[in-house]
Amino acid sequence: MTPVELSRTVRRAVRRAVDSGELSVAVPERVVVTPPRPGGCGDYASNVALQLARPAGQPALRVAQVLRGHLLQDEAIDDISVTGPGFINITLRRHGSGTRAGVLVDRVLRGGVAYGSVQAQTDGSPFQSCVVHLRPVCEVRAVVVADVVARLLRAQGAAVSTSCDGEAPAAWGDVLGARSDCRRTPPVESYVTVRPVPAPADPLPLGRDAGRWALLLPAGHDRPRVSADPHLVQRESNPLFRVRYAHARTRALSRNAADLGFQAEPGAVGGAEGEAGAETLLGLLADHPRILARAAELRAPDVLARHLVTVADAVLPFLAGVLPVGEEKPSAAHRARLALAEAAGTVLAGGLYLLGIDAPDHL
Repeated sequence: MTPVELSRTVRRAVRRAVDSGELSVAVPERVVVTPPRPGGCGDYASNVALQLARPAGQPALRVAQVLRGHLLQDEAIDDISVTGPGFINITLRRHGSGTRAGVLVDRVLRGGVAYGSVQAQTDGSPFQSCVVHLRPVCEVRAVVVADVVARLLRAQGAAVSTSCDGEAPAAWGDVLGARSDCRRTPPVESYVTVRPVPAPADPLPLGRDAGRWALLLPAGHDRPRVSADPHLVQRESNPLFRVRYAHARTRALSRNAADLGFQAEPGAVGGAEGEAGAETLLGLLADHPRILARAAELRAPDVLARHLVTVADAVLPFLAGVLPVGEEKPSAAHRARLALAEAAGTVLAGGLYLLGIDAPDHL
């Protein structure tokens, strides 16, 4: 990719961010890309985030992170790092280093369950060096939501503490795993109140995983449904079951592939049917870092929960074509499909971890 082509690519990323409502700016006629300055990295760098920060009314680091999520969807780009006050550093995919699918899948598998989280001093984040104190009202849903918001913010580089405005029952921590970090009262101007619509019933009988999911899946302004049906039923109508089942299936495929004598290797999945399903998955995996940043910014765990359901619904049909059938020998395409399935399972596991929910390998 030439600098001129890369300039157009960055400009298209700005356009997509504007069209999606993430940025409210006039799309520049031209974006300048140059070799990175001292302290930068990659093949090229752009200061477009700094230029757009003032008209967008957002910090340059936040603008850079928004653009990063869109740029990573381009098959010619291997990686994006944000350095300094908001410089975007672009690493291009080398010829022969693999397909777009291979590059992205390799990035997910190397990142593991932490894929999508900000790495200090490399990715940059508007939350780095930020101190946030969450103060949930003394209500079970508020305490659980605050717990997950704290996890999301920490994954974006923020320092977070929480303290409930009352004495939270010990069972909320013992059963649901939601505890406040401290009990000190911060200055009134420094804390963020967490006050979602209260739970209409006690979620403790659902247990940790189903109880947390019931409180987290609806948006904060929506009334959660706290009952055994649908949250404890093991069938497709239960979104949590689909997410955990999809994760367990990806792990089972890895075990079955090992029995057949082959393992995952990122690359081209091959075949028209496989390519169609892979494209959907690749888009969702590439979008995962942006989803995590968005959920942290909005203090909205439901954004991540709904994303995990979408990933699960995309990966389950794809899994049917991963392993060889009958006398078919494992091929490069099978290894690449297995790698993509494992990457999807990794994203599901990492997302469930941030929600405080178990991701079992067997279900």
